[in-house]
Amino acid sequence: MNRKQAMRKLQSARFALWEMHLYLDTHPEDLATLAAYKKQQARYSLLRNEFEDKYGALEQPDAAGVEWFKSPWPWDSEVRD
Repeated sequence: MNRKQAMRKLQSARFALWEMHLYLDTHPEDLATLAAYKKQQARYSLLRNEFEDKYGALEQPDAAGVEWFKSPWPWDSEVRD
């Protein structure tokens, strides 16, 4: 799987997680969906960790002052497919 495919899979997992979150906002008593949401959270975390291990961080970590500005931006080290 290349970077573009991995990102698409990660985005799909995040979208599903967000949709379940919105549903649970209006149906908090739906325990089956809550269980599915927790399972989807674990899947998203796994996919995100795998992506970041292979391609680098998705977000710049917090830093005091301007330290974050000295690091390369994600697009500076982006691998083109």
